[in-house]
Amino acid sequence: MIDTHCHLDHCDDPDAELVDRARAAGLERLATVGVDGPSIERALAAARDHDEVFAIAGRHPHNTTGFDAAALEEIERLAADPKVRAIGETGLDYHRDHAPHDDQRRAFEAQLELASRLGLPVAIHTRAAEDDTFALLREHSERLPAVILHCFSAPDRLPECVERGYFCSFAGNVTYPKAIELQQAARDVPAELLLVETDSPYLSPQPRRGKANEPANVVHTARHVAELRGVEYEELERTVEANAERVLGW
Repeated sequence: MIDTHCHLDHCDDPDAELVDRARAAGLERLATVGVDGPSIERALAAARDHDEVFAIAGRHPHNTTGFDAAALEEIERLAADPKVRAIGETGLDYHRDHAPHDDQRRAFEAQLELASRLGLPVAIHTRAAEDDTFALLREHSERLPAVILHCFSAPDRLPECVERGYFCSFAGNVTYPKAIELQQAARDVPAELLLVETDSPYLSPQPRRGKANEPANVVHTARHVAELRGVEYEELERTVEANAERVLGW
């Protein structure tokens, strides 16, 4: 199994302990995400220390106030490391409004262009901003190797995602009893576009709800998605592994 999106540097436990427990749970690889310069550095340190760990490098929409050419240059410099396999998470978040919308959009477009130039996929964060997010993706996605909709939360947009070949990565919230529309999307998404993640330490799956999340818990989400799709866990495991290898290129 693969955890395609986590934040090791946001977790309370040391990276080594988290990776050991992930390995014991059956994970072969995980991708840890940097959300600004120092966070990317920490993600790269974890990736260098552990063969199983890879990095995603970008500027989270919450951290885009005043985004400028120097900020983009920092991402590009850090993304030159061979352990970086995607740009992100980038996108738009109008729910919290931690950064001005114009700055978020400028940072998002700049990172989409960077990913295109570097030939890397992008990991997308979108919340309460789907119209703008998907409009910008339509403008840029044809020049990108792949688009990963991290913590997939737009079930009403699934037909467009499928048409455009966006990967849909389901996190622990798909296991919540009231997440009916999200669960239907997990049933309906074509197997070749399906990924799972933890977004740890956030969004713990139902069996671990109320506790800090970690990469090992992706197996709970994966088992739930397998049940929703009516397939054996091992089949879903093979699907996720193949998709992750194809999109993240390891």
